[in-house]
Amino acid sequence: MGSKSNPQRKAGEARVIALPTDFRLTELADVKAGLLQALEAPSVQIDGAGVERVDTAALQLLLAFRRAASAQGLPASWLGVSETMRDAAGVLGLTQALELPATMPA
Repeated sequence: MGSKSNPQRKAGEARVIALPTDFRLTELADVKAGLLQALEAPSVQIDGAGVERVDTAALQLLLAFRRAASAQGLPASWLGVSETMRDAAGVLGLTQALELPATMPA
């Protein structure tokens, strides 16, 4: 991910990045392109609620994006996180680094 700061980020609506159902290596190019564009938005919301399959490469991409967004002062939040993503992030010890929201009690 790029690390250039964008002090001229325009006010407006948050960019929503909907992650694919099958969020693995074969889908990373499209998601990466969307995330790179999102670095120019006033804020970003990531929707991972529909993710049914995820791999380490996909989580690494999200981690790189979170770090780039943070370095630029870009607000990034989660709209939703599937249990699949939450479990994979937990196994890899990335839950905190990805700033995944706490699970809601049933």
